[in-house]
Order: sequence, then C-alpha cells, then structure tokens
Amino acid sequence: MLEFLKSFLWIALELTILFVAISFVISLLQGYIPYEKIEKKLTGRNKFLASAAAIAFAFITPFCSCSTIPVVVNMLKNKIPFSIVMIFLFASPVLDPTILTIMGVVMGWKVAIIYTLVTAVISIVIGFSLERLGYQQYVKNVIMSGFQEKKHKFNWSFAWQETLGLMKSVYPYLIIGAAIGAGIHGLVPDDLIAKWFGHDTWWLIPIAAIAGIPLYIRLSSMIPISQILILKGMALGPVMAMMISSAGASLPEVILLKSIFHKQLVIAFIASVITMSTISGFIFYLI
Repeated sequence: MLEFLKSFLWIALELTILFVAISFVISLLQGYIPYEKIEKKLTGRNKFLASAAAIAFAFITPFCSCSTIPVVVNMLKNKIPFSIVMIFLFASPVLDPTILTIMGVVMGWKVAIIYTLVTAVISIVIGFSLERLGYQQYVKNVIMSGFQEKKHKFNWSFAWQETLGLMKSVYPYLIIGAAIGAGIHGLVPDDLIAKWFGHDTWWLIPIAAIAGIPLYIRLSSMIPISQILILKGMALGPVMAMMISSAGASLPEVILLKSIFHKQLVIAFIASVITMSTISGFIFYLI
C-alpha cells in the first residue's frame, strides 16, 4: 500500500505540474491563433489546404470525442465539405496540444511526433475515403442552435481561466490514470506483462484497438497508464492502439453520432477508428 501511495503521489505531482504549466502557455498562445483565416481555408477549393486547416483546427480545439459533436454539426450547417468535417471529427479527440506535450515529456518526443503525424495522415485519408465512397448521403438534416465559437483577446487572466476550465474537465482523468498506473506499477509483476503483452504479441494490436472503444479511457488517462505499461515491458504497438481507439471513439460519442448520422455512417465511423488504431499500432510495433 505504501508503495502504491508513493508511486501515485509522484505520478500525480509530475502530471499536475506539467498540465498546469502547459495548459497556461497554450491558453496564452491561443490569443494569436487566426480562427477566421482557418475557417476560410476549411471551405476553400484547395483540398490539401482545407485538410491541413482541418488538422490545425482539430489541434487547437482541445475537445474530447463527445464535445466534438456540436462543432461537427455547426460545420455541416455552414456547408463545410463532408471530407473536411470528417477529418476534423477523427483528428480532434486524438490531437490535443496539452496532452500531446505531456506525452512528449512522459513517453518521449519521438513517440509524440510519430503519434501526431500518423493520426493526422490517417485522419485525412479516412476523411477523403468516406467522401469518395459516398457516405455524405448518410448525414441527417440536423439544425443546431446555441453554439458559439469562443473568441478572446490575449490576456493572462483569460489564460488562467481557461487553464482552470481545462483542469475541471480533463484533470480528473489524469488523476484516475495516475491511480491506475500506480496500481499497475505496484501490483502487477513485470515478468507477467513482459511475457503476455511483450514485443512478440503482435496480435494484441487489433484486439487492443477494438477493446479501447467500449472502455472509454480518455487520452489524458491513458498517458500515465501507458507509461507504466511500457516500463513494465508491454509492447508500444497495442498501447498506442488502445490509446487512439479510446480517444477517437467511445460509446457516449457513438450514441451522439447516431442523432446526426444514419447507422451506415456510424458503423463506418467505428470501423474507421478501429482501422486507424490498428494501423497506428502496427507502425509503432514496427518502429
């Protein structure tokens, strides 16, 4: 029990310092982000620039999978191309600047950079593929009101308020992840994880990708858990597969998507997230 408490306090302290510092800096920098220009690029004829703008918009909007839905509805209402909307839908939950920075510090910058590039590229491929396959016909005619994009001027007070707001919504999941990670660190033997979940168990990657969706483990919770699992010998591939699938889709999000998409597109969305997670896992496995 004492070992668990020591491990938990150390992980929680490290994550708290990182989270507060990084969130505050990013909130300050958001005052310089040209949201209006990004929105114009999203509706532009140049598909490459539009997809890049969708990734950029996903990166600067720290939403979980569920809170992405109102933005998606608003984008559809504003006649933004279906492929660009889908790119944002896939990329937004998995490309959180605060969590990515923590990932770089905790798990290494090589992992964070590869993770960012892989998820961004696969999101673009999936978005254009779904449009090419004609899945835009399965979008329901939904009208949403009450959504307003947050606009603010650059100031320290607003940055601190944003940091506190993020702490209320995300920080509890970091603490939960720290507790689970500390439990794994203190209770699960190293040789057990290395034996059953080590580098030779490639088949765990698709299983982890599928298992991540119903688990609904947020990306913020998966960082400390993943760190402990990797330190104990678990292969990076299945860890990243579960991380991406749990962040990219969840049962609450699927239920929300059913209100704006027909079942054909909902099924395609789930299959796409599993595919993204599996491909990403194999890339990390090979690396």
